[in-house]
Amino acid sequence: MKKILVPIDFSEHSEYALKAAATIAKKQNAEIIALHMMGLSESVINKNESKEAFEAMYYLKLAEKRFEEFLDKEYLEGVKVTDSVYNYRHFNEINEVAKDRGADLIVMGSHGSSGLSEVFVGSNTEKVVRTSEIPVLVIKNPINGFSFKNVVFACDFEIDSIPSYQKAKKLFEIFNADVHLLYVNLPNEKFRSTGQIEEKVREFIQKADGSMENLEKVVYVSDYSVEDGVFTYSNKINADAIAISTHGRRGLAHFFFGSVGEDLANHSDIPVLTFKI
Repeated sequence: MKKILVPIDFSEHSEYALKAAATIAKKQNAEIIALHMMGLSESVINKNESKEAFEAMYYLKLAEKRFEEFLDKEYLEGVKVTDSVYNYRHFNEINEVAKDRGADLIVMGSHGSSGLSEVFVGSNTEKVVRTSEIPVLVIKNPINGFSFKNVVFACDFEIDSIPSYQKAKKLFEIFNADVHLLYVNLPNEKFRSTGQIEEKVREFIQKADGSMENLEKVVYVSDYSVEDGVFTYSNKINADAIAISTHGRRGLAHFFFGSVGEDLANHSDIPVLTFKI
């Protein structure tokens, strides 16, 4: 891992993300790219009148000064930090910046008080998750010494989830993480017998890994919702993070099984890491 992108809006939540990113960067000898999205209107940027041009320059200088103050943290000592100010205003543009800068991971803060629709850096976390082709780590609370040692990867074990599973596997290998592959069986039309689940999982693991080595890492739980199953098991093993796949259709409303909803990331005190299918 070489670069970590951290969107900054100067809030306490973006500092939670920055601190977590600093811990990861130190362990991986990675660079942090701190990003601020100004969101100025095109009329202000493009006008030639001196007043509007002066106003745009003023906001740019103000953002740069706030960046300098915000990044003056002890926990960033020894970490290479590059600050970037963009005037992008659309959600998918963070994904473009991440790709252009060669980022391996995006770390974002989330208020979580009203779901991931909270406005964040001129965008919102849900829509960044929806559009990002790069893994997104969502941090809601301050965490000291963040790590990926013990991770739950919740999966539906559908064939179209293989790419995201492989991305997650590659990332967790970098961190030498102990990964628990979790399948939640529901008491509805998606209910499967033990034999049906095991057959499905074996086919998935064989196609994804080319071997059955990780089959023993699969854990099966039964619950009334995917959220409840993931929460219960993750808290039981004291997981450092919950990893999930997103289809990128309607953000957190379509992670896996088609309709998990926003509750997982909104209600979880455990950091959530997303991989786009």
